[in-house]
Amino acid sequence: MENQPIEDKMTLLSWRAPSRLFKKRDRVFFQTVIALVVVIVLILILINEFLLIGVVLSITFVSYVLATVPPQEIENKITRKGIETAGLINKWEELNGFWLDEKWGQNMLVLEKKSGFPNHIIILLGNADKKIVVDKINEHLPLLHVPDKTWVDRAADWLHRHLPLEKA
Repeated sequence: MENQPIEDKMTLLSWRAPSRLFKKRDRVFFQTVIALVVVIVLILILINEFLLIGVVLSITFVSYVLATVPPQEIENKITRKGIETAGLINKWEELNGFWLDEKWGQNMLVLEKKSGFPNHIIILLGNADKKIVVDKINEHLPLLHVPDKTWVDRAADWLHRHLPLEKA
């Protein structure tokens, strides 16, 4: 009998995937964002909202970093206790259900938490077989329907369609 760590005996399925969604952005995207930020900052200067200028510049910097630095690859595991991602375990008792979604050509597993913030956990599937992942998780959690879009989601979609930050 092999000497394996106890944790390996508890792992039902594991796969490696990026830690977050990532889409390579082009120069036009950054130029458009900078133009919008300059206009917003000028308006905020006129109304003496210097604290908000700091907030806008901070959000712009974080957005720039997230758009230019590719995510690292992490290991995700489905275990008997829950779903482990990047070393953090989400216990089955703390989760309501799950569904699959897709964005920017990447398949995502979305876990709905019973309480706490954030109330959803998004795990990228990478090259993992969707059917096997669904079968393993479905032994512990119900497969939910993708929730209807809220007014915020619809507003964001409208803005994305009518004010694109990059070429189609």
